[in-house]
Amino acid sequence: MILVTGANGNLGAATLAALHARGAIATGSSRTPSEGMRRLDFDDHSGIDLAGVSILALVSAGYAEDDQVVRRHAAVLDAAARDGVRHVIYTSLTGAGDHLGFALAHRATERRVRACSLPWTILRNGLYAELFGALLMWGDDGVESAFGDGALAAVARADLAEAAAIIAADPAQHTGRTYDLTGAPITTADVADRLGVPHRTIGLGEYRRRLLNDMPDLLPFQPPMLASIATGIRHGFLDGTSPDLADILVRPMSDPLATAVAAASATRPGRSQVTAGSARAFPHGGGHAVIDHAASVSLAAWCRRSYSLGLRWPLAECRRRVL
Repeated sequence: MILVTGANGNLGAATLAALHARGAIATGSSRTPSEGMRRLDFDDHSGIDLAGVSILALVSAGYAEDDQVVRRHAAVLDAAARDGVRHVIYTSLTGAGDHLGFALAHRATERRVRACSLPWTILRNGLYAELFGALLMWGDDGVESAFGDGALAAVARADLAEAAAIIAADPAQHTGRTYDLTGAPITTADVADRLGVPHRTIGLGEYRRRLLNDMPDLLPFQPPMLASIATGIRHGFLDGTSPDLADILVRPMSDPLATAVAAASATRPGRSQVTAGSARAFPHGGGHAVIDHAASVSLAAWCRRSYSLGLRWPLAECRRRVL
């Protein structure tokens, strides 16, 4: 049986759905499981039970400080070795993201994955196109960002989920492989042009000021993560491409620009409130479920969006609306 962790989050849920679409015998897990899922709380190390699991798709539990994330992942890997799991697939962060504020936990986990006694595959996921669109801020007459003219090799979350499902369904040929899964480079100007609005660049100092002063609900580790994404895109560190994703999918990748435009458009001022269905476009994991790297920062983006629209939602309400 294949087990997908964080299955109440967007990436986990999409991966599980893709596995079911392929006819695979698979289930999900979460700290707050839905019907038919297993309950797995990565912070309850003694309670992690992977009995009966042959393939483990470990979706990063990145919604915390680095030390807590690494402890969580280590506990799951120990349980996998103990309970007879035959292959581990870990959703990591693109190789170009080593300088990002949430990279260390991923690289530390990769070390543990490679050092464990189990066959493994590492998926170094690029940043979501949904995230890129969500991080744009609506101003009076257009969109604002701290990305400047920089590009992001953005990728649709659905493509990453499908790639994970393909590998989980037949992991043997991918043993010991590390794949860099990025998409086509897009810029804020591309998104603004498609939306038919101007784009205004703000400085990194102004962006950090907004994060620190205008968004009191952000958790302490979130502003550095968001700022690191902004400077990475702005200075051309996240625009590198790789053929790995297209090779795994054996089809053209989804258009990241269309995905980013949809995410930005969903909260355009003057539109009705984002529904639960459209909010699923945003890359955030579910409730207390395991949350990947992009989910950590997209919750912050959503909170900032609410502030830019004059909606003073607390963190819990931001989370509810994203889910």
